[in-house]
Amino acid sequence: METIGISKFKATCLAVLERVRRTGKPVLITRRGEPVAEVVPPPPRTGGVSWLGAMRGTGRIVGDVVSPAGEEEDWEALSP
Repeated sequence: METIGISKFKATCLAVLERVRRTGKPVLITRRGEPVAEVVPPPPRTGGVSWLGAMRGTGRIVGDVVSPAGEEEDWEALSP
């Protein structure tokens, strides 16, 4: 594991983070030789299912979906 002093890490932070992301190797940050932090790459992304379309195929159509839900006389909007 690579070790880097905190002052050098501060000066090159973005480059160190990019190197960790690219190589997948962690970097230990030290202050006066004592470890203070460890920069590790994130876990690999899972190929999980997107929430879009996640419910596809789970619904059922029961009955007639085209006809009105009730009788014509029950609808005020259809009254003359």
